[in-house]
Amino acid sequence: MRVSNETEHVGSWYAATANSAPERPALEGETSCDVCVVGAGFSGISAALHLAEKGLKVVVLEAARVGFGASGRNGGQIVNSYSRDMDVIEEKYGDGTARALGDMAFEGNRIIRERIARYGIDCDLRDGNLFAACNAKQMKGLVEHKALWERYGHRELELLDGQDVKREVGTERYVGALVDHSGGHLHPLNLVLGQAAAIESLGGVIHEQTPVTAIEHGQPVRLATPSGTVIAERVVMAGNAYHQGIMPALEGKSMPCGTQIITTEPLDEARARALLPNNLAVEDCNYLLDYFRLTADNRLIYGGGVNYGGQDPADIEAVIRPKMLKTFPGLADVSVDYAWSGTFLMTLNRLPQFGVINDNVYYAQGYSGHGVTCTHLAGRLIAEAMTGREERFDAFAGLPHLPFPGGRMLRVPLSAMGAWYYETRDRLGI
Repeated sequence: MRVSNETEHVGSWYAATANSAPERPALEGETSCDVCVVGAGFSGISAALHLAEKGLKVVVLEAARVGFGASGRNGGQIVNSYSRDMDVIEEKYGDGTARALGDMAFEGNRIIRERIARYGIDCDLRDGNLFAACNAKQMKGLVEHKALWERYGHRELELLDGQDVKREVGTERYVGALVDHSGGHLHPLNLVLGQAAAIESLGGVIHEQTPVTAIEHGQPVRLATPSGTVIAERVVMAGNAYHQGIMPALEGKSMPCGTQIITTEPLDEARARALLPNNLAVEDCNYLLDYFRLTADNRLIYGGGVNYGGQDPADIEAVIRPKMLKTFPGLADVSVDYAWSGTFLMTLNRLPQFGVINDNVYYAQGYSGHGVTCTHLAGRLIAEAMTGREERFDAFAGLPHLPFPGGRMLRVPLSAMGAWYYETRDRLGI
């Protein structure tokens, strides 16, 4: 796993308001387990919790802190389905694959809510998210989106035309919207911390500040760390964008990408409700989309854009604040208290990569900016596959994944060129 100079949480609003959690000691010496999970973000923690619930001895290794990466930095939106939706899956991979993935497209959301209820996780869960159309073409797409999801059995949807969208978002920017009443938003770092505590309550062990430096494949697998070794019957590789250098086989068909978020000072109740009257989370329909929501203390969290390759801009506020003011010009006098970046992993087809190496090293990665729900599904499917029910995991593992054109040197500029093309189309409404 890549060792970062930063081993503590980024200076985000999430880190500043996180629930108390212990500092888990680094691994010292040798230990053995049924399953070693590498990475304590949503994928790894979800898998570890499902496995611990099945009675397996689980050890989690995290190079920094629980929720250090995208799981503790994202927009906090519970958005159903995948980064590429079911119509694309139908067209490219056929009805059988589409039906298998479609049957799971809304399950990650349910898993999150089950976890919160079962383990009493305090993470500011709120219901409802909204997809906002910036032009007539996008609104037509939302009409089709609603019909598509309803065909897969998801009916908690509501179209808003014209002025009706202002019932939910106080801006002139949008011509319409689609509300998913089953979606929602939450404090993602507190969600992953709550699930980590649940793992420990079931006998699982989590070691922070413990990067994996080498993996010796075999039966069992040996994982080396700076001051210890784990001997495991099976392994889950769940580091997502942070696996560079330790698992080369997982790197060539994905690309780290960065996104930025700002958080305003607290707004008074009336001003907050004028922005989002019913406290929905919002994302627009642009290729390089904006996303925003209110926090429990009435701050506006606003994020957007993508940096291919994962590099951070020098001034995050300078990048994101103009986007916020385009949507909400009335916030020009509001200060920004927090600004941070996060890295997610993108695949060429924008669908997650699941698989098994040498029959006992499982992996799930590459959620392409749509990971809050799908990571939780991934954890369940890995646990199922390890305990004799492989078919649902295999539906994802069977998806073909090609490398980015141009290889490691050219994938960033070529992806940026493609993004510019689609961003221009969004701007022109074509």
